[in-house]
Amino acid sequence: MKTYEVRYSEGLDPSSGTPLTDFAFPWLKKRAPRTEFRAVWNEQALSFSFEVTDRDLVLAEAEDPGEAALGSDRVEIFVASSADLTEPYYGAEMDPRGNLYDYRATYHRQFEPEWTFSNFRFRGEIHEKGYRVRGRFSMEELRSLDCLKEKEMIAGLYRAEFSHKKGDTNEIEENWISWVDPGTKEEDFHVPSSFGKFLLVW
Repeated sequence: MKTYEVRYSEGLDPSSGTPLTDFAFPWLKKRAPRTEFRAVWNEQALSFSFEVTDRDLVLAEAEDPGEAALGSDRVEIFVASSADLTEPYYGAEMDPRGNLYDYRATYHRQFEPEWTFSNFRFRGEIHEKGYRVRGRFSMEELRSLDCLKEKEMIAGLYRAEFSHKKGDTNEIEENWISWVDPGTKEEDFHVPSSFGKFLLVW
Protein backbone atom coordinates (compact mmCIF):
# COMPACT_ATOMS: atom_id res chain seq x y z
CA MET A 1 0.00 0.00 0.00
CA LYS A 2 1.35 3.43 -0.92
CA THR A 3 2.05 5.71 2.03
CA TYR A 4 2.37 9.45 2.52
CA GLU A 5 3.94 11.04 5.60
CA VAL A 6 1.89 13.89 7.03
CA ARG A 7 4.30 16.02 9.06
CA TYR A 8 3.55 17.89 12.25
CA SER A 9 3.09 21.67 11.97
CA GLU A 10 2.04 23.74 14.94
CA GLY A 11 0.86 26.50 12.62
CA LEU A 12 -0.88 24.10 10.19
CA ASP A 13 0.72 25.67 7.13
CA PRO A 14 0.33 23.05 4.38
CA SER A 15 3.17 24.61 2.37
CA SER A 16 5.55 23.09 4.94
CA GLY A 17 4.27 19.60 4.14
CA THR A 18 6.05 17.07 1.97
CA PRO A 19 5.05 17.50 -1.69
CA LEU A 20 3.26 14.53 -3.22
CA THR A 21 3.23 14.60 -7.03
CA ASP A 22 2.80 10.90 -7.76
CA PHE A 23 -0.48 11.27 -9.66
CA ALA A 24 -1.36 9.56 -12.95
CA PHE A 25 -4.17 8.64 -15.32
CA PRO A 26 -4.99 5.02 -14.39
CA TRP A 27 -7.05 4.45 -17.53
CA LEU A 28 -5.20 6.54 -20.12
CA LYS A 29 -1.81 5.99 -21.70
CA LYS A 30 -0.63 9.56 -21.46
CA ARG A 31 1.07 11.75 -18.90
CA ALA A 32 -1.23 13.47 -16.47
CA PRO A 33 -1.04 17.23 -15.88
CA ARG A 34 0.69 18.17 -12.65
CA THR A 35 -1.11 17.73 -9.36
CA GLU A 36 0.70 18.48 -6.11
CA PHE A 37 -0.71 17.56 -2.71
CA ARG A 38 0.66 18.55 0.69
CA ALA A 39 -0.65 17.95 4.20
CA VAL A 40 0.34 18.69 7.79
CA TRP A 41 -1.24 18.06 11.17
CA ASN A 42 -1.36 19.19 14.76
CA GLU A 43 -3.51 18.18 17.72
CA GLN A 44 -6.56 20.04 16.40
CA ALA A 45 -6.62 19.51 12.63
CA LEU A 46 -5.17 18.02 9.47
CA SER A 47 -4.56 20.77 6.91
CA PHE A 48 -4.01 20.09 3.21
CA SER A 49 -3.52 21.77 -0.15
CA PHE A 50 -3.82 20.78 -3.79
CA GLU A 51 -1.96 22.73 -6.50
CA VAL A 52 -3.37 21.85 -9.90
CA THR A 53 -2.14 22.70 -13.40
CA ASP A 54 -5.17 23.05 -15.65
CA ARG A 55 -5.39 25.48 -18.56
CA ASP A 56 -8.84 24.30 -19.65
CA LEU A 57 -11.13 24.61 -16.66
CA VAL A 58 -14.62 23.14 -16.80
CA LEU A 59 -16.92 24.77 -14.24
CA ALA A 60 -20.50 23.55 -14.29
CA GLU A 61 -23.42 25.78 -13.43
CA ALA A 62 -25.96 24.39 -10.98
CA GLU A 63 -27.91 25.77 -8.04
CA ASP A 64 -26.95 22.83 -5.85
CA PRO A 65 -23.28 23.05 -4.75
CA GLY A 66 -22.88 19.27 -4.90
CA GLU A 67 -24.17 19.09 -8.46
CA ALA A 68 -21.95 22.00 -9.46
CA ALA A 69 -18.90 20.23 -8.02
CA LEU A 70 -19.72 16.94 -9.75
CA GLY A 71 -19.90 18.65 -13.13
CA SER A 72 -16.61 20.49 -12.70
CA ASP A 73 -12.88 20.05 -12.56
CA ARG A 74 -12.21 19.14 -8.96
CA VAL A 75 -9.96 17.43 -6.43
CA GLU A 76 -11.10 14.73 -4.03
CA ILE A 77 -10.10 13.19 -0.71
CA PHE A 78 -11.59 9.96 0.62
CA VAL A 79 -10.96 8.74 4.18
CA ALA A 80 -11.98 5.25 5.26
CA SER A 81 -12.74 3.48 8.51
CA SER A 82 -11.87 0.05 7.08
CA ALA A 83 -9.46 -1.14 4.41
CA ASP A 84 -12.12 -3.19 2.59
CA LEU A 85 -14.68 -0.33 2.66
CA THR A 86 -17.36 -2.53 4.19
CA GLU A 87 -17.41 -0.02 7.03
CA PRO A 88 -18.11 3.59 6.03
CA TYR A 89 -15.75 5.76 4.06
CA TYR A 90 -16.20 9.48 3.50
CA GLY A 91 -15.67 11.63 0.43
CA ALA A 92 -14.98 15.33 -0.03
CA GLU A 93 -15.04 16.43 -3.68
CA MET A 94 -14.08 20.10 -4.06
CA ASP A 95 -14.15 22.40 -7.06
CA PRO A 96 -12.03 25.59 -7.21
CA ARG A 97 -15.01 27.90 -6.66
CA GLY A 98 -15.78 26.46 -3.24
CA ASN A 99 -18.49 23.96 -4.20
CA LEU A 100 -18.45 20.71 -2.22
CA TYR A 101 -19.97 17.29 -2.70
CA ASP A 102 -19.47 15.30 0.50
CA TYR A 103 -21.01 12.01 1.54
CA ARG A 104 -20.73 8.76 3.45
CA ALA A 105 -20.56 5.47 1.54
CA THR A 106 -19.82 1.76 1.78
CA TYR A 107 -18.59 -0.67 -0.85
CA HIS A 108 -19.75 -0.80 -3.55
CA ARG A 109 -21.07 2.70 -4.31
CA GLN A 110 -23.71 2.68 -1.59
CA PHE A 111 -23.84 6.46 -1.16
CA GLU A 112 -25.51 8.55 1.50
CA PRO A 113 -25.30 12.00 -0.16
CA GLU A 114 -27.36 13.66 2.57
CA TRP A 115 -24.50 13.04 5.02
CA THR A 116 -22.06 15.94 5.51
CA PHE A 117 -18.88 16.62 7.46
CA SER A 118 -19.59 18.76 10.50
CA ASN A 119 -16.13 20.35 10.84
CA PHE A 120 -14.63 20.33 7.35
CA ARG A 121 -13.55 23.62 5.78
CA PHE A 122 -11.91 24.49 2.46
CA ARG A 123 -11.50 27.25 -0.09
CA GLY A 124 -10.47 27.34 -3.72
CA GLU A 125 -8.64 29.83 -5.88
CA ILE A 126 -8.40 29.98 -9.67
CA HIS A 127 -5.23 31.36 -11.29
CA GLU A 128 -3.79 31.55 -14.79
CA LYS A 129 -2.14 28.11 -14.65
CA GLY A 130 -5.01 26.27 -12.98
CA TYR A 131 -6.26 26.32 -9.43
CA ARG A 132 -5.48 25.53 -5.81
CA VAL A 133 -7.60 24.15 -3.02
CA ARG A 134 -6.77 24.38 0.68
CA GLY A 135 -8.76 22.73 3.42
CA ARG A 136 -8.85 21.33 6.92
CA PHE A 137 -10.26 18.27 8.68
CA SER A 138 -10.96 18.28 12.41
CA MET A 139 -8.87 15.62 14.17
CA GLU A 140 -11.72 15.09 16.60
CA GLU A 141 -14.12 14.37 13.74
CA LEU A 142 -11.66 12.03 11.99
CA ARG A 143 -11.37 10.06 15.24
CA SER A 144 -15.12 10.02 15.79
CA LEU A 145 -15.58 8.58 12.28
CA ASP A 146 -12.97 5.90 13.14
CA CYS A 147 -10.79 7.07 10.23
CA LEU A 148 -7.85 8.19 12.38
CA LYS A 149 -6.42 5.28 14.35
CA GLU A 150 -3.39 6.09 16.44
CA LYS A 151 -1.32 7.94 13.81
CA GLU A 152 -2.60 6.25 10.65
CA MET A 153 -5.37 6.92 8.15
CA ILE A 154 -6.60 5.02 5.11
CA ALA A 155 -7.01 7.72 2.46
CA GLY A 156 -7.40 8.25 -1.26
CA LEU A 157 -6.44 11.28 -3.36
CA TYR A 158 -8.04 11.94 -6.72
CA ARG A 159 -8.68 14.53 -9.40
CA ALA A 160 -11.45 14.88 -11.95
CA GLU A 161 -9.75 16.27 -15.06
CA PHE A 162 -12.44 17.56 -17.39
CA SER A 163 -11.82 19.34 -20.68
CA HIS A 164 -13.73 20.83 -23.59
CA LYS A 165 -13.64 18.64 -26.67
CA LYS A 166 -11.98 20.24 -29.66
CA GLY A 167 -14.42 21.88 -32.02
CA ASP A 168 -17.32 21.67 -29.56
CA THR A 169 -16.99 23.76 -26.41
CA ASN A 170 -20.30 22.37 -25.13
CA GLU A 171 -19.13 18.75 -25.12
CA ILE A 172 -17.04 17.70 -22.14
CA GLU A 173 -14.43 14.94 -21.95
CA GLU A 174 -14.16 13.41 -18.48
CA ASN A 175 -10.91 11.81 -17.33
CA TRP A 176 -9.66 10.73 -13.93
CA ILE A 177 -6.38 11.09 -12.05
CA SER A 178 -5.36 9.19 -8.93
CA TRP A 179 -2.50 8.89 -6.46
CA VAL A 180 -2.95 5.10 -6.33
CA ASP A 181 -3.71 3.11 -9.47
CA PRO A 182 -6.77 0.98 -8.57
CA GLY A 183 -5.83 -1.62 -11.19
CA THR A 184 -9.42 -1.94 -12.40
CA LYS A 185 -10.57 -2.22 -16.00
CA GLU A 186 -13.49 0.11 -15.41
CA GLU A 187 -13.07 3.72 -14.29
CA ASP A 188 -13.80 3.49 -10.57
CA PHE A 189 -12.15 5.05 -7.53
CA HIS A 190 -14.71 3.61 -5.12
CA VAL A 191 -12.80 0.38 -4.59
CA PRO A 192 -10.37 -0.62 -1.81
CA SER A 193 -7.41 -0.80 -4.21
CA SER A 194 -7.57 2.97 -4.91
CA PHE A 195 -6.61 3.88 -1.33
CA GLY A 196 -3.24 4.46 0.27
CA LYS A 197 -2.25 5.29 3.83
CA PHE A 198 -1.40 8.54 5.59
CA LEU A 199 1.18 8.27 8.38
CA LEU A 200 1.19 11.15 10.87
CA VAL A 201 4.80 11.83 11.83
CA TRP A 202 6.76 14.43 13.82
